[in-house]
Amino acid sequence: MHEPIRITGVRARPVLVPFRLPPATASGAMTSAPLVLIDLETDGGVTGRAYVFTFTPIAQKSVVSMLQGVSSLVIGEALAPVELDARLRKRLTLIDTPGVVGLALAGLDMCAWDALAQARGAPLAEVLGATARPMRSYNSCGLGLQPVDRVADEAEALAAEGEFSAVKLRLGRDDPAEDLAAVRAVRERLGDRVAVMSDYNQRLGWNDAILRGRMLDDEGLVWIEEPVRHDDYAGSARVAEALRTPVQTGENLLNSYEMLQALQTRAMDYVMPDVQRIGGVTGWMRAAALAHAFGMEMSSHLFPEFSVHLLAATPTAHWLEFVDWANPILEVPVRVEGGVAHPIPGAGAGIRWNETAVAKYLVP
Repeated sequence: MHEPIRITGVRARPVLVPFRLPPATASGAMTSAPLVLIDLETDGGVTGRAYVFTFTPIAQKSVVSMLQGVSSLVIGEALAPVELDARLRKRLTLIDTPGVVGLALAGLDMCAWDALAQARGAPLAEVLGATARPMRSYNSCGLGLQPVDRVADEAEALAAEGEFSAVKLRLGRDDPAEDLAAVRAVRERLGDRVAVMSDYNQRLGWNDAILRGRMLDDEGLVWIEEPVRHDDYAGSARVAEALRTPVQTGENLLNSYEMLQALQTRAMDYVMPDVQRIGGVTGWMRAAALAHAFGMEMSSHLFPEFSVHLLAATPTAHWLEFVDWANPILEVPVRVEGGVAHPIPGAGAGIRWNETAVAKYLVP
């Protein structure tokens, strides 16, 4: 019996990476992506790599500190992601594991799975029991809240970048008529060749969401995303029941227990967990099993480097959300051609840091 590979160190570095197309949503605008890069070192000659997105630079130092603190609990432990995740979450039960704690644990879990796949010389999807393959994607870069007379031009350009068959449009302007005009401008420009998703980023109350949603019901949208607060399952269920257009939500679900509650409440027609929110690769696989049990199609949120592997192992896989936010600090980013995202070549999730770029964007 071989000795298990053991964890020897954890390194966490905060970077601020400029957006190519800064997102402007109903929840606010950002000019750069605050990421924390994580390296999980082992005695097996492999290093697991992942990043987490902290939404605001204010949270970066807290996530780094949490990772440094948690490192004392994992150094010397065997590289067994499921067991490691269970042990850490049991140890941290009293503080609970949402917020920066959850981001840190999810990042470590992603690194552990990446390292394990590298140690086995296989893509992450194969270690999860699937085949690493291209996944249908929509372009989620740009298309923020902007003047209606510019939105169709940007949509056309984004669709052309990787021959995408779908793009996502942010909504939530003060005047609902302007949202409707933006949807119509994009749909008219793209025609039937490119599908359009929409996202309210939790902008509305459920009454307003129903009124606005009914305005959009005949516009051919693939879905209306997060029209109300992410934790208002009952309100979201009312919206989903009232509209013909499917409601998509799930990116803020913190674990499989919350996902089960949302599914039982019928809060959505489609679900899209976020790998760093739902609990890393381990949490994603539990979520995928739930979606399968409920017969619900499941998409990804951000993190295309991992999501392309995770969706391959998801029975009800729907759409991969493509963003290029981490591309500047990666040696090789995810490639999109013909509207499908291709896994980064190599074992694991394929993440390798462009250290020159990392040094440029490193937060002191």
